[in-house]
Amino acid sequence: MKIYLLASVLLIAAYQVHGQREEFKCPDDYGFYPHSSSCDKYWKCDNNVAELKTCGNGLAFDDTDPKYLKENCDYLHNVDCGARSQLEPAISTPHCPRLYGIFPDDVKCDTFWNCWGGEASRYQCSPGLAYDRESRVCMWADQVPECKVEEVANGFNCPAAGEVLASIGSFSRHAHPDDCRKYYICLEGTPREYGCPIGTVFKIGDSDGSGSCENPEDVPGCEDYYGDLDLKAIRKSELLSGLDNKSKQSSSAESKPAPAAPKAQPQRQQQQSNRPQPQQQQSNRPQPQQLPVSLQSSKDYEDA
Repeated sequence: MKIYLLASVLLIAAYQVHGQREEFKCPDDYGFYPHSSSCDKYWKCDNNVAELKTCGNGLAFDDTDPKYLKENCDYLHNVDCGARSQLEPAISTPHCPRLYGIFPDDVKCDTFWNCWGGEASRYQCSPGLAYDRESRVCMWADQVPECKVEEVANGFNCPAAGEVLASIGSFSRHAHPDDCRKYYICLEGTPREYGCPIGTVFKIGDSDGSGSCENPEDVPGCEDYYGDLDLKAIRKSELLSGLDNKSKQSSSAESKPAPAAPKAQPQRQQQQSNRPQPQQQQSNRPQPQQLPVSLQSSKDYEDA
């Protein structure tokens, strides 16, 4: 009796394993084809033999290549999965709900994390901006629903209409209470935080609601804002960089001789193998479809 039950269990287990085994018939000798139901899986065909592959956790297979010669796993938000709705269970690390992807910070709405292989790199939007989870870019903080009221312009309240005499139309500028480099612009009663270019600080104007970015030595109380930084070297570097860019633009605008037509290449003899060659990828790391804006300016701001 025990032997009979054991044999029955083995038969049932063998049937279940066989039923779960996936089969795929390669349409061609070589190529990469999407899985029928999983967005992060795909089939690799080599010599008409199919092998099931899985993208990294947080990536999905991009099936937009009409020739099926491109093996590309991209961020989930960049791939239209359509009916391929299944995904592998999430594997998380600190700040990374999945091992790969771009994710908002749990606390600060101006911070987000770029996760690669479970390693999180922190990014911060420029002053006055916050990371929008829907569009995955940095936007004005007052336009991001996840931002709390106190996080928008750090709780700064614009003066009531008519209180600021120096406002131009609906604009007015106001100094930050704690940071010499920051200031607020009030637009129709909505405050937005800005930051002066590196090497400068905000100087309050002669009339209320006005001001501009000036050299620290010209702003009382902010002379030592940059400490030991060599501001003259920074300004000289930026000046030379600007002149160099203008020189390159002007030289590229000058007339250039038309490039010679490429020489006709002799046709190679037909190869014995008809196997197509896969497209060469420039990088194995997928690039986000739209990187959050102002990363460089925010990094410059942090470096200062």
